[in-house]
Amino acid sequence: MTRSAEVSRKTKETEISVSVDVDGKGKSDISTGVGFFDHMLDQLSRHSLIDMTVKAKGDLHIDDHHTVEDTGIAIGQALSKALGERRGIMRYASIDLAMDETLTRAAIDVSGRPFLVWDVGFSSPKIGTFDTELVREFFQALAQNAGITLHVTNHYGANNHHIAETCFKAVARSLRAALEPDPRQPDAVPSTKGSLKG
Repeated sequence: MTRSAEVSRKTKETEISVSVDVDGKGKSDISTGVGFFDHMLDQLSRHSLIDMTVKAKGDLHIDDHHTVEDTGIAIGQALSKALGERRGIMRYASIDLAMDETLTRAAIDVSGRPFLVWDVGFSSPKIGTFDTELVREFFQALAQNAGITLHVTNHYGANNHHIAETCFKAVARSLRAALEPDPRQPDAVPSTKGSLKG
């Protein structure tokens, strides 16, 4: 079964189209109008091996908030749609990901129950022109709409760009592992409840 999906979302603040292929090769075509965010989404695609196309137009004359949050919503919805019953997946994964002086941990349960635990601090409110608080906003929207429990902890780091990037890469690598087919139970929903729909 092909694990791919498309989602379009249009509000008075944003217009977004997303397509994902969970069993891809990490190819991305990203355009949100927010340069740093595009770079982070490229990392998310590349290291999760989820092929991802994201086209977003938002009210950037106000700020980046609506564009970043709504993109997280749309990607999360597309992932949830692509996964369907979540049958045959590994479900759980975690990783400690290093980048130079920075170390960040991400742990995922593709449970159908959305929850975010965020233990990441930044020493500056901006990375270039990008608001660092929007990193959390993106992952909150992603977790809520993908139906995943997500814990992200930055153990240490000095460079805010590195801290943000390790968050995206760690989540990507955890997603990759959690969404891999389980060869020992390829047709089973990995839950004693028999359902991962919340």
